[in-house]
Amino acid sequence: MAADARQAGLAPEVVATVHAGARALRDGDPRHAETLLQQACRQAPGHPEPLRYLAILQLHTRRAPQAIDTLQRALALAADDALLHSDLGTAASACGQADAALDSWRRACELDPAQPTPWFNLGRNLQQRGDTDAAIDALERATALAPTLLPAQVLLGDALAHAGRFDASAARYREALRLHPACGDAWRGLSNIKTVPLGDDDGLALRTQLRRGDLAPGDRVAMGHALGKLEEDRGDFAAAYAAFRDANALQKELTPWRAEAFERFVDAALAATATLPPPLDLTLGSEAIFIVGLPRSGSTLFEQILAAHPEVEGAGELPDLGIVLQQESLRRGQPYPQWVPQATAGDWDRLGRDYLARTARWRSRRPRFTDKQPDNWKHAGVLRAMLPGATVVETRRDPVETAWSCYKQQFYAQPHFANDLADIACYLRGSTRAMDLWRARAPGQLRLHRYEALLDAPEARIRALLDDCGLAFDPACLVSHRAQRSVRTASAAQVREPLRAGTARALAYGALLEPLLGMLGPLAG
Repeated sequence: MAADARQAGLAPEVVATVHAGARALRDGDPRHAETLLQQACRQAPGHPEPLRYLAILQLHTRRAPQAIDTLQRALALAADDALLHSDLGTAASACGQADAALDSWRRACELDPAQPTPWFNLGRNLQQRGDTDAAIDALERATALAPTLLPAQVLLGDALAHAGRFDASAARYREALRLHPACGDAWRGLSNIKTVPLGDDDGLALRTQLRRGDLAPGDRVAMGHALGKLEEDRGDFAAAYAAFRDANALQKELTPWRAEAFERFVDAALAATATLPPPLDLTLGSEAIFIVGLPRSGSTLFEQILAAHPEVEGAGELPDLGIVLQQESLRRGQPYPQWVPQATAGDWDRLGRDYLARTARWRSRRPRFTDKQPDNWKHAGVLRAMLPGATVVETRRDPVETAWSCYKQQFYAQPHFANDLADIACYLRGSTRAMDLWRARAPGQLRLHRYEALLDAPEARIRALLDDCGLAFDPACLVSHRAQRSVRTASAAQVREPLRAGTARALAYGALLEPLLGMLGPLAG
């Protein structure tokens, strides 16, 4: 609907006030903008458009709950206004109301299916929830309606890659690069499809773009990683190392990671979890299988094997455990893990049931599910009190391979330890120390599985994995690469290939990685 049509029925002076408010917001004066838009709402109390602009301002100033109230007032005046429903979805999403947001975007798509923005928002959030097929449908609608909508092209490429449709995914990334040759997200996506290596023309294009002086830093980082991957595939390890080094140095400059703060956290978590109250229900959490460990340690492969079992749903990297603990920290007014020694058995039971309620949708088809958020290792020490029936599978890979693979991978969450080799070594040492101690405290719950052992003896190690999880052997787990499911990590392509040994890459860099070996110390041995 055109702007003039949306403002039909407003007096000219009200239209002028709304426009002035919008300009003030655009020019960085939200206080003046709010004064003007509140005035417009008073001047035209029966019209939804001033309310919609006011809600946009409230979203811009991070007052999403107020925006929801304002949009609901507008919808009381125009219940079938698609744009209002779309904006309401955005506000609900900002408040963490994921189901309500999806409902609003679906309603917007029903009311005006020719608008691309609701389809894009719907697809983006369906993808975040792991509903990849539905996300693809919505994003295909968005890109058909708005072919030049760059984020929709990239996100559709991501969703297709997660679904294992790599040729279609690459085509979407290529279309994004046709629209914007320096689109770092598109280069990142192409580089992550490791079954389709980048070619010489891509190398020329990457170097050309990286010489530009007007690149956004995030695009420069992503293209640097893509160039490093290309050079590694070509066997020019010195050039690959230089590309990874430059990309990581820029990212660390943008988002520094503090090794000292991490070491303090590990010490505090180990001390806080030394003594925990006996659980009220030893079986609580038996539905859950946590897969923890460093990124690039094989966790996606282990999850793929478990998800091939008819009793297990592969849920991917869920944020829920961290959210539950963070909400408890807010309730207590103390950061985690400071409050852990004060928590009672009843507190842990309540938190465990909260986690299970948040993840219930992953048990709608199968009785058990995996949660492979790598950072969950930081909370493994409290699981024996919070979810004592859960299985925790720690995945480990050769430390040098893990460290170097992390260094080569661009991660979304920043600041991140993987932008500096010394930080990676610090993180690896800390996580190893913590998990070893927590496993000694709860040996029946925390199970260690090694990536290289799985590749060397697949059937024996898969049987051991299933046994540790209390699952009967199923032959489908031996051919997990055939499983049809969404894989929402950088390993989406690798886990769809048969298991094979000989995946080590770090040794090819020779003396370039000698500093890393020294940083890892005894772990590198």
